[in-house]
Amino acid sequence: MKRRPRRSVPAVLTAVVVLAACVLVAVVAIQMILGERPWVSFDSVASALHDLRWSDVLPAVAGGVVALLGLVLVLAAILPGAATVLPLGGSFDAGAARGGYRSTLRAAAATVDGVSGAAVKLGARRVKVRVETSRTRPDGLADAVREAVGHRLDQVGPATRPAVSVRVRAPRKKAS
Repeated sequence: MKRRPRRSVPAVLTAVVVLAACVLVAVVAIQMILGERPWVSFDSVASALHDLRWSDVLPAVAGGVVALLGLVLVLAAILPGAATVLPLGGSFDAGAARGGYRSTLRAAAATVDGVSGAAVKLGARRVKVRVETSRTRPDGLADAVREAVGHRLDQVGPATRPAVSVRVRAPRKKAS
């Protein structure tokens, strides 16, 4: 069970832009049918576009921007995002929400004596834990945090156990 995020932001942005263009075209068409002065003059747009040449800078830049935007949208649709539900091991199909997984690992790191703050970053194959301590000599703290997070990973039981890396941030020693 690996649920992937929905690509709602690119889809909504694309839909809003296309909807705005369609509404503009429909309003101008209705205004022309009713004989009113349209918001956008078809003749002025057509003459401005007719005066452009393929070798001009404006069509090249506009084409590059549209091609780049299209490439970004295609990549957003094709490339998988970070899993929102991480699979757990066992004989049944179960998963843990990404936020809950991160919170339980952060809580495990924070229970270690000497840790004043902890942050956890989940990667595909690695869990990065950054802890802060007020100790001036944090010897052995990284190993203790690694052991606590590893114990919590054993309790949670992910389908694939990630490697744990720990960074300890301690105050600098004052020069005497």
